[in-house]
Amino acid sequence: MPNTNFDRDTLRELADEGNEMALDRLADLADAAGDLGELSELLDEGSPRAGLLLTRRAVASGDLRELQRISDAGYDGAGQELDRLLKAPADLPDF
Repeated sequence: MPNTNFDRDTLRELADEGNEMALDRLADLADAAGDLGELSELLDEGSPRAGLLLTRRAVASGDLRELQRISDAGYDGAGQELDRLLKAPADLPDF
């Protein structure tokens, strides 16, 4: 069975050369480590995987501002989730 534990430096070099799978792998590693700063940097580099992972986290926490930021950074899925959350009926108290 092949070794799938690649070092970050090699993945970064491949990502810098345009390898999108390496960029995805870096996003997965950052997500597993809870490194939101690195995920944000990867999103800024154009990683859709980082956008997806950040969007999942923002939806889970109900962070509308973060969804807007992710959408503004170019991940359309965050804008769709933001719209979905904003269109959902609000829990209004009974009067």
